[in-house]
Amino acid sequence: MERKLQEQLDGLLEKYTELLLGRTDKELQEQVKMWIVYSHIAKSMPPLVKHWNHTYPDAKEGIKEVIQSIKKMNEAHRADQQK
Repeated sequence: MERKLQEQLDGLLEKYTELLLGRTDKELQEQVKMWIVYSHIAKSMPPLVKHWNHTYPDAKEGIKEVIQSIKKMNEAHRADQQK
């Protein structure tokens, strides 16, 4: 992939993470990226995700934890913005 495009996508992910969670760091960006990829695949190819979940139940639990963590951070961020 072209370096410039990668840098621009990294910037997009960083800004999205900041807007979603109110802060950004590399670990949060990686969690958001996992959530985005998993969610997209789950919507576009549900049988593939079902197979993956069955094959890797530990990973399924891990992604569920990531999704719940992002959801909680997003709710806290939105609550802070409304104050």
